[in-house]
Amino acid sequence: MNQLPELLAPAGDFESLRAAIDYGADAVYLGAAQFGMRASAAKFGGENLRRAVQLAHEKNVRVYLTCNTFARNAEVRELPAFLSHARDCGVDALIVADLGIMMEARRLVPEIELHVSTQAGVVNYQTACHLYQLGASRVVLARELSLAEIAEIRRNTPPELELECFVHGAMCMSVSGRCLLSHYLTGRDANRGECAQPCRWGYHLVEEKRPGQYFPIYEEDGVSYILNARDLCMIEYLDQLASAGVSSFKIEGRAKSAYYTASVTAAYRAALEQYRSEPQRYRPEQWVLDEVHKVSHRPYSTGFYFSTPEQVLESGGYQRAWEVAAAVDGWEDGWLICTQRNKFLLGDTLEVLQPHKPPVSLKVERMLSETGEEIAMANHAMMRVKIACDTPFAPGCMLRKPRGGVPE
Repeated sequence: MNQLPELLAPAGDFESLRAAIDYGADAVYLGAAQFGMRASAAKFGGENLRRAVQLAHEKNVRVYLTCNTFARNAEVRELPAFLSHARDCGVDALIVADLGIMMEARRLVPEIELHVSTQAGVVNYQTACHLYQLGASRVVLARELSLAEIAEIRRNTPPELELECFVHGAMCMSVSGRCLLSHYLTGRDANRGECAQPCRWGYHLVEEKRPGQYFPIYEEDGVSYILNARDLCMIEYLDQLASAGVSSFKIEGRAKSAYYTASVTAAYRAALEQYRSEPQRYRPEQWVLDEVHKVSHRPYSTGFYFSTPEQVLESGGYQRAWEVAAAVDGWEDGWLICTQRNKFLLGDTLEVLQPHKPPVSLKVERMLSETGEEIAMANHAMMRVKIACDTPFAPGCMLRKPRGGVPE
């Protein structure tokens, strides 16, 4: 078989970056304070970018820096310094959408690869070919494309041009972007990383001659979320994506938690390894399929890959069946050393999420405070606790529990 597709994971902060690296990402994408589409996840400016690249490269993980906003005139003057800093930090690729930024990057930092963002809306092979001629080594294809269209793009583009597609995560109402709804309603520009997500809100109709009378939009009881897209999940179809010629599988989620990054990356890493071993009989193990349901998510769909996706009309929120109980900091002499994230009790059965292995159960039979006192609960955020455990789970593992204490 051909080379295994790259697994590309999000990193919104250093904790998420470490989770992506530990749980099997081949590459990560992250943002600095400028030119990125996630203002809330712009944690890698200045020396933080250098540290992030060094941390990733120590584990042979590549780093892609977002530079995918459409810059206004004032910002263009800041671009040379931004690009020079990215080069000095050792960034492997820039994710770009604006043609002017792309050409300036090619001129000023030709040693850095250029990946054309999904924001550019590449939906045909002619555009992909011309972008390749302009210096792009990869295009992130628009999320509106079907598998058949992607396969046609692959057949009609240079084999050296990599194709990247999203495989998991939240879907924008405007799909590949350029949405003006948030800016219009709130003054927060989605195309500059400040989306207020009004597509997730519930809406009513108001008739102009009856102000103050709100008419709900629904067929049965409830409110309609008429713009609210389902999340994407393609974990059962990675073989078909690979057959279509996709070079890189991208997980959405720079604004999400380190637990989300760890869990979803772990699932897709295990799925890819299963595809490697049995490409003609690909079927993820059940624990892998279960894993993507143990993070906060909206109802899943396969996006546009097979048909037009459905909207989520009944709710604008997330399904949250599981939550993190603690993060593992180390193990010593039969005790698991942890930092609490959500309350758990003596007698609880937790689940250990660990890199490159299925999760396992751990019953809390003894627990000590940081000072060595026996305790019956861990009920303070970020408190340090010790849990009796014979297995030396490594730092970076996570303990979780079903919300409400009842397994799915």
